[in-house]
Amino acid sequence: MRSPEGFEYVERGDAVVITHHGRPATTLRGRRAADFLEDVETEDPQELMARLTGNYRHGNERQARQHPRNRGR
Repeated sequence: MRSPEGFEYVERGDAVVITHHGRPATTLRGRRAADFLEDVETEDPQELMARLTGNYRHGNERQARQHPRNRGR
């Protein structure tokens, strides 16, 4: 599985704005923003931002494609 890419973040006052390929994905405020800024120093920033925005692969996409209710699409 490829690692996530295209995420960036900008601190704006007490908020952190996370973008994906230039489009706003989420804004973190307060404790979540502070936790993010701590974690981004020790973890893979792209993986962390993908998890926080919900924009990451779960590993079951191929399996879901084969499900009977999705075969006609």
